[in-house]
Amino acid sequence: MTDLAIGILGGAGRMGRALVRAVTEAKGARVIGAVDALGNPDIGKDLGVLSGLDALGVVLTDDVSALFGRADVIIDFTVPAATVENARIAAATGTAYVVGTTGLSPEQQTTVAEAGKRAVVVQAANFSLGVNLTVALTRRLAEVLDDSFDIEILEMHHRHKVDAPSGTALALGRAAAAGRGVDLDAVEDRGRDGITGARKRGGIGFAVLRGGNVAGDHTVIFAADDERIELSHKAGDRIIFARGAVHAALWTAGKTHGHYTMQDVLKL
Repeated sequence: MTDLAIGILGGAGRMGRALVRAVTEAKGARVIGAVDALGNPDIGKDLGVLSGLDALGVVLTDDVSALFGRADVIIDFTVPAATVENARIAAATGTAYVVGTTGLSPEQQTTVAEAGKRAVVVQAANFSLGVNLTVALTRRLAEVLDDSFDIEILEMHHRHKVDAPSGTALALGRAAAAGRGVDLDAVEDRGRDGITGARKRGGIGFAVLRGGNVAGDHTVIFAADDERIELSHKAGDRIIFARGAVHAALWTAGKTHGHYTMQDVLKL
């Protein structure tokens, strides 16, 4: 059986390099190319060498369209503006598309979801197995516990992360809201400063920390009078996200078009 041909977008970045390593570790997959922005100084360099491996004989380019034309599946951890354009290419070519970009606006998210009408699209705020189990557990706890339990979500990431709260924190918030049967937009509280008044019953709060090289820590707190339940996941290295994304990429083989999540991939 031929190995799945995987292309990587944002190949010179931290996640791109982790993805190259993850694909080389995986059975049944091979890296056939990666791209980054025009003018990136790493264009033309071997992907293996860039990723701390032996040379792979595959170099970084800036030709997105050519990569979509050659790959069975594309993995995208870039920025929202680029992801929107990449989603349109995926729809036009029918190439399977795995999306880990966070911080998309509602309009950008609609474009990515629409691509699922013509291609297999797997999208997740976080591709870690542990995180996706935490999301499932968060929803279940929110279903069981009434609003005498206040829900707070705390996340911390490295100093370079540009969006807040993290996509994973928002996914946890959506899971908690779904468990409660409410719309997250109606109950979320993303910032407290000054005299804010008492906490609103039924609200879902978010707190954000940034610093160092933290790959990603998330804690969901269910706090009632005299007791507290905490679900925590701590990522030691972004390679766990890359491995999950490669797992999702392998899952796309033979699937019909549609917009899927890691909950679908992991049958959660």
